Amino acid sequence: MQVEKIWLENGRIFIKTDTGRVASHDLALFPKLLNASEAQRGNFETSFFGIHWPELDEDLSFEGFFASEGIREENEISLVLKRFPEININQLAKRAGINQSLLAKYVCGNKRPSKKRAKEIGDALRQLGSELNSITL
Repeated sequence: MQVEKIWLENGRIFIKTDTGRVASHDLALFPKLLNASEAQRGNFETSFFGIHWPELDEDLSFEGFFASEGIREENEISLVLKRFPEININQLAKRAGINQSLLAKYVCGNKRPSKKRAKEIGDALRQLGSELNSITL
């Protein structure tokens, strides 16, 4: 497979192959890319196997863009967080005590949280809501 084009748009990273096939990943799956500046995201190298961002020490394989096709599914965490885009996924992960990339996978529907994990995330959201509710201006 030869990749002809790589671009970022609307919070996603896209690739287009020489056969015209297009695939993308949500940047939320990759916290280093998500939190990088536009200049840092634009500073990448390609090889036969994938994309490398030297400054960010991040790598994505071309094969991975197509391996995950069709496995996305909505879950309760995904649905709630899509309703409230103001919530910073990275900060919520820290508050809930879970890995940022794991929470990103829940949000994108690439993984489904266990009941225990969903409760931990829900507890962190309720705690945040309670703290916000107590603010007086």
